[in-house]
Amino acid sequence: MEAIKTRYRDHTCGQLRKSDVGQSVKLAGWVHSYRDHGNLVFIDLRDRDGLTQLVFDPDTCGKLIHDEARKLRSEWVISISGEVTARAAQVVNPKLPTGEVEVRVKTMVILSSSPTPPFLPDEHDTVHEEKRLAYRFLDLRRAEMQQTLRTRYRVTKIMRDYLGDLGFWEIETPFLTRSTPEGARDFIVPSRLVPGSFYALPQSPQLFKQLLMVGGCDKYMQIVRCFRDEDPRADRQAEFTQLDVEMSFIDRENIIGIMEGLLRKIWKDVLNIEVPNPIRQMEYDEAMTRYGSDRPDLRFGMELHDITELAQTTDFGVFKNAAMVKAICVPGGAKLTRKETDALAEWSKGFGAKGLAVTKVTATGLDTGVAKFLQSVAAKLIERLGAKEGDLIAFGADKPKVVHKVLGELRLKMARDLQLKVSTDYAWVWVVNFPLFEYDEEAKRFVSTHHPFTAPLDGDLAKLTSRDREVVESIKSKAYDIVVNGSEVGGGSIRIHRMDTQQNLFSLLGIDDAAQKAKFGFLLDALQYGAPPHGGIALGLDRLIMILRGISNIRDVIAFPKTQSGADLMCGAPASIDEKQLREANIRAVMPAPKQG
Repeated sequence: MEAIKTRYRDHTCGQLRKSDVGQSVKLAGWVHSYRDHGNLVFIDLRDRDGLTQLVFDPDTCGKLIHDEARKLRSEWVISISGEVTARAAQVVNPKLPTGEVEVRVKTMVILSSSPTPPFLPDEHDTVHEEKRLAYRFLDLRRAEMQQTLRTRYRVTKIMRDYLGDLGFWEIETPFLTRSTPEGARDFIVPSRLVPGSFYALPQSPQLFKQLLMVGGCDKYMQIVRCFRDEDPRADRQAEFTQLDVEMSFIDRENIIGIMEGLLRKIWKDVLNIEVPNPIRQMEYDEAMTRYGSDRPDLRFGMELHDITELAQTTDFGVFKNAAMVKAICVPGGAKLTRKETDALAEWSKGFGAKGLAVTKVTATGLDTGVAKFLQSVAAKLIERLGAKEGDLIAFGADKPKVVHKVLGELRLKMARDLQLKVSTDYAWVWVVNFPLFEYDEEAKRFVSTHHPFTAPLDGDLAKLTSRDREVVESIKSKAYDIVVNGSEVGGGSIRIHRMDTQQNLFSLLGIDDAAQKAKFGFLLDALQYGAPPHGGIALGLDRLIMILRGISNIRDVIAFPKTQSGADLMCGAPASIDEKQLREANIRAVMPAPKQG
């Protein structure tokens, strides 16, 4: 990185090389480490670009500067001038790009001092995350965090340049809008000027980007903040960033082609790794059948095998009475103890299962667990699963949705827990043709699998007028997700561009005419005034950076993240506000009654 020349510096701390020997330079940054050898004081000076070793020699800088250098401590900020010199061969540091040189200091100005910090940047691994988040401004100084933010900037620049060259316009959409049903709770904002009314922060710019297409903007993109009031997790935050894209007069393959080109450029420029051209596509039904997930991790096998007809020939009641029985073969899983397999059965209940049947493969067949119920089919079962001695076979027996969820999650858990060998390549796949609807058993109604603006496949359009559950559940959508290494990094669809089709879909979701007009009147109005066929996609920027940097925690790719509970430990948010502000917003805070017991 070239430094912008100022009175504090003319080079960065990662810029100097052996070719600069003999130059007079100015540097500025933080004291990373200090070593006082009496006559010579060595300081590693740090900025976001790297480290440079400084040498304070009283014969060069004078006694006054030398005495000041002996007072320097970690995280003090200084500016120096001096001459670049070559290090002796025996003290060259090959781990640093600047390791062949040092700067013999002539002058120094202490710009700011620091008390002993709660932790130093290099202590990241030994400091609890809550302390790092409380002092995020210190945590941001570590090299890994700086590199992640640099990668994030590079990726966003690639996105803007690539899409800009293809004719996309970056257009901002509102943050203060109205609440619409999009699958998660909204963050709401009271209106001071309209008492009793509220804005909602957008879960995505979905409706606005569709309106931009109706408005003739043709190709839209935006790197945008979105908000969902849901429980955070390792790869999710309540506020997150996505690349949002929408296009007119296109179909699915056009969008997939453009996104593949963008992803290939990002992976090539950032990692120098080639992304397949084209990326394979997999039907949603195949993904669920083989991997139990609509975001399959294809770096390893352990596929689900349907053994329903085999299982129902046994005398095991759990299998005989189940709608579906599937199994996975866990390589080397026989080493799990009884305590560990019992724990797996308990773990499976968190995904709706009643338990988890297992058995181990031995040299002579099956042993332990449910082996005694399977002797009549043991040989066929082992052959179908390709099981070997030392493997574990785990079974799911329930409704298809439960079986797929449990075994899909178990597959991932076993790969992690047993540290199974997985491909080191990036495993990419497009999952396409999702169901348009899911049936909510609790609410006794249909809900959108993605969102209620997704178009059905052309051949399924007529089914939108049906109220037969089987027929409605068979409707496929023009939706598509891009998945890498088992993580969904983006998703989108071709949208509904006809008002009558959109009304039919709303009706299937149980949204009557009055509710349609109240919640979506502006969209329906737009669709009746000449809407072009259009569609788009959103890529999760935070997840992309996690994968590019090999990071497992989303908080480590966001400059100022929230905790798992949604708290900002540095700023102290969320926080109460005073009565005056409440009155101005025409709201009153009422605390919930304490829970009994």
